[in-house]
Amino acid sequence: MQAGQFGRVLGGVAGRAVVLAALFGVAGCASTPDGLRDPRDPLEPYNRAMHRFNTDFDNAFLKPIAKGYRYVTPEPVDRSVTNFFNNIDDITSAVNNLLQFKLSRFGSDVGRVVVNSTVGLLGILDVATNMGLPSYKEDFGQTLGYWGLGPGPYFVIPILGPSTIRDTVGWAGDIYVDPFISVSKNEIYWGALGLRVIDRRADLLQAGDILEEAAVDPYSFLRDAYLQRRRHKVYDGNPPPETESDEAWDGAEPAAQPH
Repeated sequence: MQAGQFGRVLGGVAGRAVVLAALFGVAGCASTPDGLRDPRDPLEPYNRAMHRFNTDFDNAFLKPIAKGYRYVTPEPVDRSVTNFFNNIDDITSAVNNLLQFKLSRFGSDVGRVVVNSTVGLLGILDVATNMGLPSYKEDFGQTLGYWGLGPGPYFVIPILGPSTIRDTVGWAGDIYVDPFISVSKNEIYWGALGLRVIDRRADLLQAGDILEEAAVDPYSFLRDAYLQRRRHKVYDGNPPPETESDEAWDGAEPAAQPH
């Protein structure tokens, strides 16, 4: 794969995945006895090893760069960069809300993109939020869950971090609709990708520190938080009571109902 092609693939997932990777600045993890292994995590030996690798990668590269970026970047500039990439993410969200037939949310996402891309100067200013247009940030993993596809096993991706089999497949859709896929000049593309990664990592420096201090087993804490958050998002904040089948790695979720 040529550099430009690889950049397009990585860029499509970087906006969301690096938010997860940003939590990897934590200590090494204790192992879990086989008899106590979480049924949602049948790949735990691999996942723990990959979590340790991602932790080391973050501590060696992403975290120091993010700290330097935060140190030299004025807060208004940092906020404008974050707003710009959030505006890009609203395009993906609009597509997914349409695929889920959530027409009011689709309209809100489209309205956000239009307002922020014009009055907000290409998204540098988040005018839409001040106008009362909420941000939903739907993705294809959520869309697959909405249509009844179960999450499958928990899965830690190299560098990119926590996921499930469903969410990993869903990233293919996120890649396809990401506007940066159309950028043909490698210099512009790689520059935007690098800025996107660093900005997202810098925004979660404090969250990573809290996780490092609070969690006895950061791996388990991060896994449980990720799975609960994804379930919460698939059901738009109103998940049904969990059953035994929900805890099994191969149990499918019922289709989420429109809100």
